[in-house]
Amino acid sequence: MSPDDTFGFGTLYICISFTIGCMTEYKLAITTCPADEAYKLAKVIAESRKAACVNIIENVHSIFHWKGNLETSRESILMLKTLEEHLKELQAVVEESHSYEVPEFVVVDIESGAKAYLEWISDVVG
Repeated sequence: MSPDDTFGFGTLYICISFTIGCMTEYKLAITTCPADEAYKLAKVIAESRKAACVNIIENVHSIFHWKGNLETSRESILMLKTLEEHLKELQAVVEESHSYEVPEFVVVDIESGAKAYLEWISDVVG
């Protein structure tokens, strides 16, 4: 391949390196909880400063298998914005403060976002 080939391996490597090194340090962790516990759990998480922000999405109807039975529950979804370096501590805060025996804790990469917002996350939890 020629050096000016924009689809060559070198260009691809630079893009992958940039994405892994610069953007995926930001994470969105998600948990659910009983609707009547959402505000209290969100406040504990925010006060721990392991998440910069906790959004509460109310009135979620969940259907799931638990201990051999099909269950239904009215829950809230909590969306937690953080940095990769704080994930283990954030998960510990969620598990210690949660009423569920097995609380949901799933994490997705924040691939991109407003620079000022991402810097704010870093400032709060960094």
